[in-house]
This record gives sequence, structure tokens and C-alpha cells, in this order.
Amino acid sequence: MKLFLLCFLPIIGVIIPSLVKGLGRSQIAFFTALLPAASLALLLSEMFAVFDGAVISHQIAWVSSLGLNLSLRLDGLAFLFAALILGIGLLVILYARYYLSERDNMSRFYSYLILFMAAMLGVVLSGNLIQMWFFWEMTSIASFLLISFWTHKSEARKGARLALTVTGLGGLCLLAGVILIGETVGSYELDVVLNAGDLIRASSLYPAILVLVLLGAFTKSAQFPFHFWLPHAMAAPTPVSAYLHSATMVKAGVFLLARMYPVLSGTDMWFVLVSATGLMTLLYGAYTAVFQHDLKGLLAYSTISHLGLITLLFGLNRDMAAVAAIFHIINHATFKASLFMAAGIIDHESGSRDMRKLNGLFRFMPITATLAMVAAAAMAGVPLLNGFLSKEMFFTEVLGQRTLGAISWLIPVLATVGAALSVAYSLRFIHDVFFNGEPRDLPKTPHEPPRYMRVPVEVLVAMCLLVGAFPAFTIGSLLNAASEATLNTPVPEYSLAIWHGFNIPLLMSAMAIIGGVLIYMSRKQLFRFQASFKEINASEIFDKVIYQVQRAAHATIDWIDNGSYQRSAFILSAFALVMLAIPISHISEPLDRLAHTEAQMPVIVGSILLILGSLATVLVSHKRIIALAMLSLVGLVVSIAFNFFSAPDLALTQVLVEVVAIILLLLTLYFFPQTTPRSATGPAGFARDILLASTIGAVVGTVCLLMLTYNAESVSQFYIDNAKTGGGGTNVVNVILVDFRGFDTMGEILVLGIAALGIYKLIARMRLSIRTRDAQGRLWSEDKHPMILSVVSQSLLPLALLISAYIFLRGHNLPGGGFIAGLITAVAMILQYFAHGVSWVSARHKIVYQSLIVSGLMIAVLTGLAPLIWGYPFLTSWFDYFTLPVIGKFELTSALVFDLGVFLTVVGSTMLILSNLGKLTTNQRLKVEQQ
Repeated sequence: MKLFLLCFLPIIGVIIPSLVKGLGRSQIAFFTALLPAASLALLLSEMFAVFDGAVISHQIAWVSSLGLNLSLRLDGLAFLFAALILGIGLLVILYARYYLSERDNMSRFYSYLILFMAAMLGVVLSGNLIQMWFFWEMTSIASFLLISFWTHKSEARKGARLALTVTGLGGLCLLAGVILIGETVGSYELDVVLNAGDLIRASSLYPAILVLVLLGAFTKSAQFPFHFWLPHAMAAPTPVSAYLHSATMVKAGVFLLARMYPVLSGTDMWFVLVSATGLMTLLYGAYTAVFQHDLKGLLAYSTISHLGLITLLFGLNRDMAAVAAIFHIINHATFKASLFMAAGIIDHESGSRDMRKLNGLFRFMPITATLAMVAAAAMAGVPLLNGFLSKEMFFTEVLGQRTLGAISWLIPVLATVGAALSVAYSLRFIHDVFFNGEPRDLPKTPHEPPRYMRVPVEVLVAMCLLVGAFPAFTIGSLLNAASEATLNTPVPEYSLAIWHGFNIPLLMSAMAIIGGVLIYMSRKQLFRFQASFKEINASEIFDKVIYQVQRAAHATIDWIDNGSYQRSAFILSAFALVMLAIPISHISEPLDRLAHTEAQMPVIVGSILLILGSLATVLVSHKRIIALAMLSLVGLVVSIAFNFFSAPDLALTQVLVEVVAIILLLLTLYFFPQTTPRSATGPAGFARDILLASTIGAVVGTVCLLMLTYNAESVSQFYIDNAKTGGGGTNVVNVILVDFRGFDTMGEILVLGIAALGIYKLIARMRLSIRTRDAQGRLWSEDKHPMILSVVSQSLLPLALLISAYIFLRGHNLPGGGFIAGLITAVAMILQYFAHGVSWVSARHKIVYQSLIVSGLMIAVLTGLAPLIWGYPFLTSWFDYFTLPVIGKFELTSALVFDLGVFLTVVGSTMLILSNLGKLTTNQRLKVEQQ
């Protein structure tokens, strides 16, 4: 339960900033930080157990037969990343309080930030691969919202689209890889998968699994050649950049490498793909960082380089290399977050990030400069700082690999070159910004930031110093626990010390520092050399690719769809026919097991009416009102059939859906001509259509016959037997909807709400031209609101609402329920719009239908979450019987509250669509009348 709260509290925290947006800036930051701080406290309470090697798990059953459960798992690796996510996240919340201006929407920013935090926590704490992938995609969406936070900036919008496209495509590859892993292992549970490494590596699917998973990891962690999205993400506010580079998003990629290390590593293919990608990324990022003039640009490419270093370590297929990778993940998070925050302070207090202007800032902001210099030195790997220790381990491991045989020396040499370049760009960050003359043409005079804006940088820099001086004492246990979880085996013995004597790794460090100083001293010649190459703008290339894809898509659509609805319907129907006919043709089961029943007169009459209504709908489709009447006849006969075969709930629902559908069609057809031209199809086309329709009818009839004759054990008896004892209701249909299959119902109302909001946005700014005269040129009736309809509708409204309440309350034991009651209420309310008009209704009630949808969904979700408090699965219902004077014995059930959520969502969704369509028709008519 504690693990569930740890993950769930930040999800609840997403709405906190919106609830307190009327308070001051400091109060908003304080309340935003409360739930993440509580999660961090819960995490730290499990610290000693995790450090002792315990794996804490919590699972909530969902569809266990399909391997789908809400599964949470906390081991050393998950603990490390969760601590980084929550700890640095809290510092970013404090930092953002002072970084954001008065013009920025702070509550919206914090909501996006907490969503980002919750998504990352979901990734690292997931105990199920499908669940992990779900949160993985949430990180892409959250980062899109954060990168594009300053929507008025074109580069922010472009950077967000670029990041979402690249990481989204990688996410699809990861999903395919996860599915293949599940098919190979037989489970998506992480505990099972981590112990199935030999099985996966021996599988013929291993190459496909490896490539797909690595594509997901490489795109997320900006590995070459997918690195180009990360520098363009620097258009985000600096707090976002600090968080994205240190503890979230790009770290999700290396987390995936660490998590899947015991499953996928140990092969030559892993070594070649992972180490080669990491080495290229290390060198490319480091080289490119040297030439950046933008502070955040330099830090972005340095992040790419360090992520390449971590990836290279994982690719070496050595246990200690994986330990070194975990160590560098910790160190990189601390010095990179502090550097980005320092860059943000410089930008905030000087008005520029251009290093060609930012000279001599040490004189203006000595404290910030000192902090930034320490963090940059840690990034360069200077002794007595944390970056030096992990770099030493890095050099040791690249020296120890022998996979490439005679040319194995190449990796250590290139690693030293990459380290020298990191010293060069770190030195440039320090010297060009804080020394090197005086500031040039800055928008404002630099000065130190507000006191508490600097606190997060001070905390992180202190960590760089403490870990560098006392590594075993500060993070020894954490590193050991995370490494053991990564390897899934005991960790080899190693030493966390600041001095290991004079050895080759120390010599490589010295050469890197000296080489970095020489590279920086030769920067003018290097800049001239680099200027001879044409600069590649990834954003422009991306825009061109997207444009070409759009052109190809339009060309394909134009080739398939020539504007003929009949042709499109034919292609779709023919495709569906083939898809159905192929599996049916392979069935050899006899079809004579169906028990024969005597035909009854009501069934015969209903069938004839159904056939005639269907034919009439087709034959008179060019006359819209008559066609609608025939269509409603079909729906009415279906409703009668449901009732005849003892399904009153379905009959009620069908009738009400027919009413709503006819209203919807009437409002929609208002914009269409009164009549439509008859089809000009010749005899050949008519014969083709008849043949296709008959074939489809035969196939669908065969499917129905197969279902009726299929000898399968029915689950209906289970629901009948357990509806009363398990769900507390005698209406089996309603108990199924709100109890046995409540999760399905919640998914359905979620889809309904999303569809309603989508339709609302589509029609909100729609502009249509309509006809206001009939075929003879006469103006349509000027009596928009007939008196009889107005009087009758006002009388029907309270009666309909009373019936709706009755249907709602009795639904658990008799035909009814939230869905039916919601439709009754919606029909009664839309009748008021028809009778009186939009303005009349709007003046008499101020219901915001979007709020109804949100309220309904929240009630349904909270009702489902409530049982978790008592240790029951999600959406477990409760019921009991009580007795009161006069009233007598009655039942109370939690399913009623869930049904209330269904009711509100149905009313809100239906009215949001119908009322806005009605408003659209009214506005169009008013416009015509004014003309």
C-alpha cells in the first residue's frame, strides 16, 4: 500500500496547482511540493530494506488472465531513480518559483511538471512491462507540454513537436519489443522477465527484440543518430531543461538499458550495437558542445555526450562497467542539474545566454560563479569531485575490454579523446562566462539572484563535493543496491576511494585534462575549421520530412478516394467482407446443432417490419425526413425485440439511444439539402451493389449462425448466481456494468467523454453555409419556437427528471441505471433547447457540460480507488442493508456512487454535443435573418 501511495500521490498532485492558483506564487510552489515531498518521505522509509537487498512489490489485479495488472516494484535501481526524480524535482519546484515571470502561468507549469514527475515515477516503479510502456509514453506527452510551455515562441512549438515525434516513434518500437518479450517469456511481469534472460537470448526473436528495445532507449536518451531533438528542446524554460537532463526523459532511456541489462546483454550483438552507439554519441556530443555559443546549447550537447558515455559502459558486457554506468548516472544528475540552474540564473539576471556577450560575470555574481565552476569542474572530471570518480571507473572498464581483439586499444584512446573534449567545453563554460574580459551589450546589468533561487544549486554542488570527497560514506550503499538490481546478481567487489595509486586510468585522466586545456587554447583555430562546414539544422530537416510525408499522404488519399462516397463504401465493405470470409471458409463445424423453435406471430411481424424498414431507409435515402422516420422504425423494432426476448435494460437503452441519435441527425442534416440527388449508377453498378450487399448479408448471417451453434460454456450463469450475493443487486445487467465489469464501464464513459470534448472542439468554430428556403423557394417557417411545443416541454421537464431519478435509483434491482437515467435527462433538457432556443435555456441555467463530464469521471475513478484503502482490488463494490423508521429496510451500495459518475458523464457528453450543434444552427439562422 505504501508503494502504491508513493506512485499515486504525484498523480493526484497534478491538480493541486490548479486548485491553489488564486494564491501567491510562493504558496502555489509550497502546495505543489507537498505531495512529491510526501512521496519522497515514503520512499526514504523503505531505504534500509532496499539497501539490504529486498524487492518490495505491490500488485492490484486487473485482467490477470492476460497478464495485465497494476504492478509496482521497488528495488535498488528503482529506488535510485525515484530518489533522483523526487529529490531533484522538489529542487526544481523551488527554483521555478523564482525563475518564472509574473506573466507565466505558474499553476499550469507546475501541473505539467508534476505530470512529468508522475510519469517518470511510473516508468521506474512499474513491475509490468506493458504498464512501464504506458508511463513511458506519458513522459513524451508531458515533455511535449513542458517544452512548448512558452507557446508564443515558434522554436518552443517546433522543439516540442520534434521531441514528441522522435520519442513517440521510439515508443512504438519499444511497444513492439515488449510484446515480443511477452510472447517469448509468457509474461509481462518484470520479475519473470528478469529471470528469463537465457530464454530470450536463445530465442530466434532475440535480434528483433534487441533492436526494437534499443530503438526505444536510444530515441529517448538522445543517442546518435537520434540526438537531434534534444538541443531543440532547450526552447523550454530552464527549470524544465534542468529536470529533463538530470532526472527525467533522457534518463528514462538509460534506465531502460539498466533495467533490461540482465535480459538482453551478454551477446556480441549487444556489444556492437550498444557500445558503438554510445561511443559515437560520446564523441559527437563532446565535439559539438565545444562550438556552442548558447549556454544551454553547450550543456545540451554535453548531456548527449555523457549519455553516450553511460551507454558505452552498458555495452561493454562487463559487470563492473554496468556499476560504473550507474555511478555516472548519479554524478551526472547532480552536476548537470546544478549547471542548468546556474545557466538559468545567468540568463535570468543578465538577460542573455550568449557566451560571446557573457564575459567577466565573476565580478557581478561571485557566489553563482563559484557554484557553477565547481559543477563544471565535476563535469570535466577534476579530482576530488564526483565526476572524477566515475570517470576513473569508466577508464578502468574501457581498458579492461578485449572484445575487439587486436584493435581493442581503440576504445580507450577514443574515450580519452572524449574526456579531453569534455574538459575543453567545461573550461570554455568557466572561462568565457566568468572571466575573459567584460560583458558586452547585455540587456541588463548582471547581479546575484534571489537567495532561495540559488539554494537548489548549492544543494546539488554540495553533493558533488561530498560524493567526490567521501564516496563510500555518501552513496556506497545506494550504488551497491542499484548495481545489484541492475545486474540481477551479486555485485563484484570494487573500491569507492578517491585514490587508487598511480595507474593507467589516472594517466588517462591527466592526459584528458592536459588535452582539454590544449584544445581550449586552440579554440580560435578550431572555430575557423568548424566554420568551413555547413551547419545542419535538424528542425528544418524535420519540417521538410514532415512536409514530404504529408504530400505523400495526400497523394495516397487522392488516389484511393476520388470523392465518391459510393466508391469508398464499396472498398470498405469489400475489405470487411474478405476479412470475414477468410476465417469462415476454414470452419468445418456442423451447423445442425441449433434447436428448432416454433415461429411466433410477433417474431414474424417484427422481422417483416425490420426488413421493410431497412429497405425503405435505403430506397428513400434521398428524402431525409422520410429516411429518418424509416431508420427510427428499424430502431424501434430492435427495441421491441430486446424486450420480447426478456432484455428490458437493452430495450430502454435502445429506445433512448434512438431518440438521441435522431435528434443528432436532425441537427446535423439541418446543414444539408432537403433532398439529395438520386444515384446515377447504371445497371452494372446497381448489379455490383446488389451482389456485394447480398454477399455481406450472407456472411453476416453465417457468422450469427455460427455463434448460435457454437458449443461454448456460457458465463451468464455465473453472473446470475453471484449478482445478489456478490454485487447486492437483482438486476444482473446493472450489477455487471457497475461491479463485475465496472472497469470496462469506466473505460467506456472515458471514451464517451473524450469523444464529446473532441466533437465540441471540432464544431466550436465551425462556419457553415446553409439553405433557408425549400425547393419551391419559400422561406422556412419563421415560427422557430411553436407555442404548443414550448408549453408541453415545460410540463414534461419535471416529469422527465422525476422519472430519470426513479430509473437511476432503482437500477441496481430493476431495469434502469445511470446510463439510461442520463439519456432520459439529456432528452428532457435538449427538448428545452428545441422548444425555447439556446438563449432562453442559457439564461436559466449555467451548467457547464464539460464540468459534468469531468465530475462524472472523477466520481467514477474515486469510487474505484476507495476500496484500495481497505486492501480490496480497484472498483470492488460494497453494500449493506439498513433500517430506518417509516422508511423501513433499505440497501446502500457503493455501486450507486459509481453509477452517479456514469449518469453525469452521459448527461454532460450528450448535452455538450447536442446543445452546441443546436447553438450552431441557431447562430447560422440568426446570421441569415440579419442579412
